[in-house]
Amino acid sequence: MLMSPRVLLVNDDGPPGPQSPYIYGLYRHLTTNLRWDVKVVVPSSQKSWIGNAFHIKEITKGKYYYPKEPNGIGEVSSASRPLNEGEVAEWVLLDGTPATCTNIALHNLYPGTIDLVISGPNLGRNSSTALAMSSGTIGAAMSSALSQIRSIAISYGTVLHPTPNKLFEPADILSGRVIHYLWNNWGKDVGGMRNGEIDMYNVNIPMIMELLNPEGIDVHWTHMWRNSYGQLFKAVSTPHATSTTRDVPNKGPDVAGQYLAQQSEHGGDISRDEPATLVFKFSPDIQPLITPSVDSLPVGSDGWAIAKGHASITPLRACFAHVDHDPAVIGTESLRILKL
Repeated sequence: MLMSPRVLLVNDDGPPGPQSPYIYGLYRHLTTNLRWDVKVVVPSSQKSWIGNAFHIKEITKGKYYYPKEPNGIGEVSSASRPLNEGEVAEWVLLDGTPATCTNIALHNLYPGTIDLVISGPNLGRNSSTALAMSSGTIGAAMSSALSQIRSIAISYGTVLHPTPNKLFEPADILSGRVIHYLWNNWGKDVGGMRNGEIDMYNVNIPMIMELLNPEGIDVHWTHMWRNSYGQLFKAVSTPHATSTTRDVPNKGPDVAGQYLAQQSEHGGDISRDEPATLVFKFSPDIQPLITPSVDSLPVGSDGWAIAKGHASITPLRACFAHVDHDPAVIGTESLRILKL
């Protein structure tokens, strides 16, 4: 068994609160039950649907955050200071993207001292290519993998609305078991960037009542469900065009999809009697991505697992995967050479 890792905990939902209900519970589990050394650097506000984007023109500024029991809600300070009564740790908030937070933490705040990056737990699932490639949670883990540091992205899939608070702790316990197992049994990948091992893992845990059972829920090794989406934006009428901010709920894809579907029923589209304007807002219909027919899901995929009430672990490479050429088709002499 390996020594306990020094951990960086990041997310895309920001500090503890209604928009980020899970990070404090997992932090307490990692530090109290596993007794791991955990640093926390997260965005100062919710940053979902932003992928692996970095801030490159903006100056990234930060503040210190001091979470308190019982829910992690704490005080923000512009300067580092000793802990006050009831405060459990000093975290860092950065006004940057999740990937920006990861890179700054690894190379500026704690250089050479982090063994494992855990990103999450996200509010909502990050299963399937359509959601994963947009995910700030996976983007933060990808940022770590591209810095050749082991990383695990964790998402808690919303199934019940609202999610009962009594499911939080069992989800954290299961996450801790999965993280502990992966750290001590990290897989091999001959194409991996880091010593021939898997770049990163993506973990999804459905927030369902079966988590309360003594036997818990099954955990499956999975591949990623390759799916797609269509229209993500809709045109808005002139009265709605004055704001350029994103009208996106501060929630994960499970909850956001339900919210956006409701909003689309309340008008705001351009009338046929009005001149067309080049004004659009983010308003995806992602219900087919989060409530697909089980029969349509490839068995063994992450989408199949969560639909069946199972947790999933998907090994990932930190790249846009390429398709291997078949020497039998193109001939070994002209391998990877295109003759027109």
